[in-house]
Amino acid sequence: MCECGCISVIGLIAYVLLFVGGLNWGLVGALDFNLVTWLFGEGTLITRVVYSLVGIAAITSIVMVIVHYIKKSRV
Repeated sequence: MCECGCISVIGLIAYVLLFVGGLNWGLVGALDFNLVTWLFGEGTLITRVVYSLVGIAAITSIVMVIVHYIKKSRV
């Protein structure tokens, strides 16, 4: 997060990717339908890239939350 409380571009991208990943896993759990493989094919490079980006977004979000609370606790 920025000093003003707004979210960074990296944070916004991470949240969008987390939304996509969460929606995909929700569809897998509820309907046994994998949106990513339906769109891009099973085992294709683009599918693997999407899954990797969602994983990186999750790690980025975890780091952002930890940094935010560390900064908040110092104030």
